[in-house]
Amino acid sequence: QVQLDESGGGLVQAGGSLRLSCEASGRTPSSYTMGWFRQAPGLEREFVSYIRWSGGTTYYADSVKGRFTVSRDNAKNTLYLQMNNLKPEDTAIYYCALGRGVVFPTVASEYDYWGQGTQVTVSS
Repeated sequence: QVQLDESGGGLVQAGGSLRLSCEASGRTPSSYTMGWFRQAPGLEREFVSYIRWSGGTTYYADSVKGRFTVSRDNAKNTLYLQMNNLKPEDTAIYYCALGRGVVFPTVASEYDYWGQGTQVTVSS
């Protein structure tokens, strides 16, 4: 089993920044992908970003490209999402996820484990 513990959410004004963290513990597989997704009220969960843990390949949704940066600290088994120039439309609960053998990393159902979510609220 893998546990994912998120932190770093909060309330920020438009144009501000936040950094989310997601620490993985337990029996992490040797090769996996970690992703960030978000869900706003009344909307479906949507892909934000992913990183392949071994090679470090990253990818972003168009809506956050150039503003968000995903990174990892291998020694700490921790995933990060640096969010800059935040907009009100970024308001959502943000979830980190971990998947083994992920083929389509922008698809939520590809992931095996999920964090509890952290609220990000951006005021205008």
